[in-house]
Amino acid sequence: MFGAPVLIEAGVVSGLFSFVRPADALFQRKSRWLLATRLLISALMSAPAAATPSKAQVFLRRLLSTVVLWTVILAAMFSGNHIISDGVFLLLIAFLALAGLVEFYALAEKCGLACFKISGVIGGGLLMVGTFLQLKDKLGINNSPARVNDFETGFLILFVLGLCVRQLFSKSNSTGLTAIATTLFGLMYVPWLLNFIQKINFFPFAPGSPADAGKFFLLYFILITKFSDMGAYAVGSLIGRHKMIPRISPGKTWEGFAGGILVSTGASVAFVHYFGAKMVGMDYRHAVILGVILSITAVIGDLIESLFKREAGLKDSGAFFPGIGGILDLLDSLLFNAPIMYLYLRHVLTHP
Repeated sequence: MFGAPVLIEAGVVSGLFSFVRPADALFQRKSRWLLATRLLISALMSAPAAATPSKAQVFLRRLLSTVVLWTVILAAMFSGNHIISDGVFLLLIAFLALAGLVEFYALAEKCGLACFKISGVIGGGLLMVGTFLQLKDKLGINNSPARVNDFETGFLILFVLGLCVRQLFSKSNSTGLTAIATTLFGLMYVPWLLNFIQKINFFPFAPGSPADAGKFFLLYFILITKFSDMGAYAVGSLIGRHKMIPRISPGKTWEGFAGGILVSTGASVAFVHYFGAKMVGMDYRHAVILGVILSITAVIGDLIESLFKREAGLKDSGAFFPGIGGILDLLDSLLFNAPIMYLYLRHVLTHP
């Protein structure tokens, strides 16, 4: 554990202390403790740093974290008890949205951008809960996509006006335009985009459709997105040679990008083969189209978050998940894919 020079030095000092007179025993004991402490600190500082984990280890950590997290989520979603499934879903989606929003505001502060963090987090929580209540017919007149979209539009209008009033009475913040813009963008980048996951899960399908169709579309969208991430990482680690955008993400390669498209498209076709009966309007043609689209937008979402982190001088947005990083590192590709999946579901597959 310790280097040879440190051990030799310790042995020499121990030998020298053996010649100290008995009358100096108290001084000897104190000196030995002081010198031992110094040697231990010196040894720890000179010890080699822990080995950097290999790409295979990083991949396995990412895979394990992803599998454990989404297993818990999906087990709750497909629970026969609606109180459990809906309650766990709301708590989890709200936690991811608010924790991700806190990480985003921390990135903004690292970049020297002012923001109203508390106002943004409160607004994000209200947006998530309000949308959930709309989708569950607890607010509003009926459960329709248009009704939920009207609620979100009205909420965002009030939120912008509230930020302006907040700045009007602020005595310490002299960068009002920056604070309002950063706070609003954070709310729309994390909670608002993540809100489309709720819209997919509780999508109002036509009468006669499978009762759990929304859950299967949500499961499909998450799996395809994550298969794209893992396929790109695995293929890029094995044969990646040509960098995509090294100034933003040095590790991403064109080979990995192509591998992510192939893996996600294959996973999309396989999922539709086994569960297509549960997915309204879905067939192999749509499976291929969505596999390609979602894999491309997943990479774009990942690159956008990497751009934010690079500007803030950080490698990860946090350290919440082993092998993944923070909440935003988990959500980056999902944030871009959730609205794409919802729009395709609403305007192509179902036409409600």
